[in-house]
Amino acid sequence: MDADASVVDTDSRLAPSSPGYRRMSFALFAAGVATFALLYSTQALLPLISADLGASASAASWTVSAATGALALFVLPMSALSERFGRSRMMTVSLTVAVAVGLLVPFAPSLEWLVALRAVQGAALAGVPASAMAFLAEEVRPKALVAAIGLFVAGNSIGGMSGRIVTGWAAQLWDWRAALAAVGLMSVVCVVVFRLMLPRARHFTPGSLNPRALAKTVRGHLADPLLLRLYAIGALFMTVFGAVYTVIGYRLVEAPFSLPQGVVGSVFLVYLVGTVSSAAAGRLVARMGRRGALYLAVSTTAAGLLLSVADSLAAVLAGLVLITAGFFAGHAVASSSVSRTAKTGRAQASALYQSAYYLGSSVGGTLGAVAFHAGGWAGTVLLGLVAVLGVVSITLYGTRVARVERRQLVALRTRSAVRA
Repeated sequence: MDADASVVDTDSRLAPSSPGYRRMSFALFAAGVATFALLYSTQALLPLISADLGASASAASWTVSAATGALALFVLPMSALSERFGRSRMMTVSLTVAVAVGLLVPFAPSLEWLVALRAVQGAALAGVPASAMAFLAEEVRPKALVAAIGLFVAGNSIGGMSGRIVTGWAAQLWDWRAALAAVGLMSVVCVVVFRLMLPRARHFTPGSLNPRALAKTVRGHLADPLLLRLYAIGALFMTVFGAVYTVIGYRLVEAPFSLPQGVVGSVFLVYLVGTVSSAAAGRLVARMGRRGALYLAVSTTAAGLLLSVADSLAAVLAGLVLITAGFFAGHAVASSSVSRTAKTGRAQASALYQSAYYLGSSVGGTLGAVAFHAGGWAGTVLLGLVAVLGVVSITLYGTRVARVERRQLVALRTRSAVRA
């Protein structure tokens, strides 16, 4: 008899080979699609919103920044509620409310109303990201966690891509309001799929809504140097991404490109690259280590920024491909590292990461539009390169700290061996 045949697998968490894992992956993929499609539904439409409502690029960008900023503010309270009421329930309620608001957004009578509704939508969506990460950390085996989170992030990329393509062509055929209605209806389908496919949580233990305990958990996470570095990396990556994709529509509808709105929306097909790179994050970490994967992601992003400066549509598209691939790979690595690093209060740890991440999106979208107004596309690229330099600095510092800790551990073991 094989020696391993007598080993009984007692881990009841989901393994990649199990039907439950596949159902969970599909369900959270659908949730990711709905989240990003709704959250960034106005981003590809900003030039049309500016023209119709008489708003500048920086003013119109608030239809994106208000949603991401509200999500950043509410994700921590929502994660606390998920500790009490469950990850599945929190994601269901959040998606349902966000879709309901999404069906009202097309009827906003002014830019102010549009921004306000988008802020409510972002606050509602805050219950999805942190709850999803905590659900995966609890229900999936550790070795499959990076890949599982990569699939959720891949759903985000598909949602971002499909939402922008749908809005681009719908806006060209009708107007931006019809485009937002189309995204709302698409998200309804995603939410139904999510509820039908999501398996029952088997490892969730309800906690109490204790503000003092929550504050203690948050302080503990914020006192962890590794978690702080991961939060900063997520924020800086998203600053680049938010700046680039908030402004790119304005650049492509202007000379020398002068592309129609439907074609501008189709440009977001490059999100498919993000789907591949985020899903491959687990293999990258296994081959290169976490910091090695981050170095590759940030180098790819920087190369894309520099390439996009050229006044050539092919160069701009190639630059967007590299930026998207680097961003999604870096985000998948950083977010999965948060889930593995936090031993307790995983929902709060993930919530803090999501707060930093979406705050980076909000800041990047707003500053990217301001930089574009002041210095054109080169100004937006410069902002992105500053954020990239921040990621490099943090990762280099983390590498140095890890080396010092390894040397100290080796020295301690040597002294202990000598004494023995």
